[in-house]
Amino acid sequence: MVILRSLRILGIETSCDETAAAVVEGGSMVCSSVVASQAERHARFGGVVPEIASRLHVDVITDVIARALVEAGLDFPELDAVAATHGPGLAGALLVGVSAAKAIALAHGIPYIGVNHLEAHLYAAFLEEPDLVLPMVVLLASGGHTMIVHMIDHGRYVVLGRTVDDAAGECFDKVARFAGLGYPGGPAIDRLAIDGDPTSIRFPRPMLDEGYDFSFSGLKTAVINHVRNHPDDDLPDLCASVQEAIVDTLVIKLMRAAREVDAKAVVIGGGVAANTALRTRVLDEAARAGIRAFVPARWLCTDNAAMIASVAWWRLHSDGPTSLASGAYPNLRLPVVG
Repeated sequence: MVILRSLRILGIETSCDETAAAVVEGGSMVCSSVVASQAERHARFGGVVPEIASRLHVDVITDVIARALVEAGLDFPELDAVAATHGPGLAGALLVGVSAAKAIALAHGIPYIGVNHLEAHLYAAFLEEPDLVLPMVVLLASGGHTMIVHMIDHGRYVVLGRTVDDAAGECFDKVARFAGLGYPGGPAIDRLAIDGDPTSIRFPRPMLDEGYDFSFSGLKTAVINHVRNHPDDDLPDLCASVQEAIVDTLVIKLMRAAREVDAKAVVIGGGVAANTALRTRVLDEAARAGIRAFVPARWLCTDNAAMIASVAWWRLHSDGPTSLASGAYPNLRLPVVG
């Protein structure tokens, strides 16, 4: 009989433009992690093209899974379960990963677990810090989502706030595209901001005093109007000022939420959590407030399959396997307590 703690789970992630596979043992020990990025293929379009993303996933997924198994020193018969992101994400992209995982489960007689991509980002921190104490407040910020989640216990969440329009990562990307910095925009702005003055341009901090919801469309518009009116402004100063406005908004609301619910820790996740200024600011503000902060390694912030396998371990324990008759759910939301 397999002891749950020692379960080795193959995770597969294909929700957007990364094809990833990883093997995680016991919910937190990463045995392998392989990511094939499509960023260069989408760069000339200024963003992810869904049909292209789906086709590229099909092209590489078999190789990515094989590499993950080789790095883990395992073969299919030695796996205890297989998991895949089944939402939210691009419909065609999700189907590639889900189909691959269900085929493996059927062929080798092992359980299949469909994983919520948003929930996986909440669990990325546990791959480096399995003993994180709950309850905690998590800032999940990416190209498609910006939300503050009160993680009361494993599998028990309350969404305190979410974006009402553009997500933080989407704002970074759109500003970068307008400024001619290419795609993805977040890393480009991060690099240039290092040499800029974050106080040089005072951009708005949207909805700063209006609960925990976010709105970045107004900030995006303010930046575009500023660039049109001041085309000769220093680019690093512009990047630093935009970044400061976004980071200010995210961190102020995160820390306010942590104090209100008396969280034992604050954690960040999602692609925007790789931003240098955000990482530094969260650690500094948490230290001032006397609250523990955990900032995952950058590779755990961006899309990866290790976090998929990690949350699958917890879900298999609490809910059991997912039916092979289940599908992909592009608009899936984070499950919350009533």
